[in-house]
Amino acid sequence: MAEVAERTEVRRISHWIGGRPAPGASGRSGPVYNPALGVQTGEVDFAAAEEVSQAVAAAKEAFPAWREVSLSRRTELFFRIRELVHDRLDEIAAILTDEHGKVLSDAKGEVQRGLEVIEHVCGIPTLLRGNFSEQASTGIDVYSIRQSLGVVAGITPFNFPAMVPMWMWAPAIACGNTFVLKPSEKDPSASTYVAELLKEAGLPDGVFNVVHGDKVAVDAILEHPDVAAVSFVGSTPIASYIYRTGTSHGKRVQALGGAKNHMVVLPDADIEMAADAAVSAGYGSAGERCMAVSAVVAVGDAADPLVAAIEERLPTVKVGPGTDPESEMGPLITAEHRDKVASYLDSGRDQG
Repeated sequence: MAEVAERTEVRRISHWIGGRPAPGASGRSGPVYNPALGVQTGEVDFAAAEEVSQAVAAAKEAFPAWREVSLSRRTELFFRIRELVHDRLDEIAAILTDEHGKVLSDAKGEVQRGLEVIEHVCGIPTLLRGNFSEQASTGIDVYSIRQSLGVVAGITPFNFPAMVPMWMWAPAIACGNTFVLKPSEKDPSASTYVAELLKEAGLPDGVFNVVHGDKVAVDAILEHPDVAAVSFVGSTPIASYIYRTGTSHGKRVQALGGAKNHMVVLPDADIEMAADAAVSAGYGSAGERCMAVSAVVAVGDAADPLVAAIEERLPTVKVGPGTDPESEMGPLITAEHRDKVASYLDSGRDQG
């Protein structure tokens, strides 16, 4: 296994507001760790409601000019963004591995999936076309126009700190909105790095902003009167809270929660193929992805041979730091996550 050098420097990770770094003023912050080493590598500023308001104000100020930028000009800008993200893919992936722990191949795949959305919105002139119906009724023509909303926000999870934000801000900005992102405080650096790339590409100041933090920042976004819409990805209880709170403050809300994905193996299934799929889906990315299999249900006679086939494969899964090219599974993101998984194992043993 490759050696992992221990890092001792602790970086300060600040917000990004109005096209420049904005050091936190709340006096609150949180540690960021390298999960493979268990050492702190960063300290991220936590935003107070006032700092969220500053980000929203910057986005609101940038909106009138940005919404008037032609679709062809937006396309040119997104082609530049696409090239910068593509050229810096390795750097972004390294940040993901450093703060999330996923192996580099998974990190690169994550950035590539986000890049595909950026490539998709390069076709925004076609995607934003409206409809026209002549003579919908006597002497009446009907047409539709797609218009931007204004300031919109994204609240994103720890497990895909580059891809999920790209899924949100790329379409939102391409459609003429301005954006405030609140990434996970566990792995925040990728969002700040991407903010720098967007500025380098020529995105006007204030169109994209990043505020770090916890529930204080989330609530400030959900309650702010100038935020028109919020998109969220995370756990189901939090998704429910986001939806209730956001809609009660008059916002459009897209709240995507988690699920316990089940894999059902019937008696006539190919056991070898099913075992390969179960191990890959259960242990890939340390099980910290939306499509991870949480439960395998073996029906009838499939149970014993499936368990045996899975047991045969598990020792071959190479666990190690994400920077090691031979690693197939990196660490869980925090010690708390590790302890939670250990409690599941203990519970399973206790229940026989």
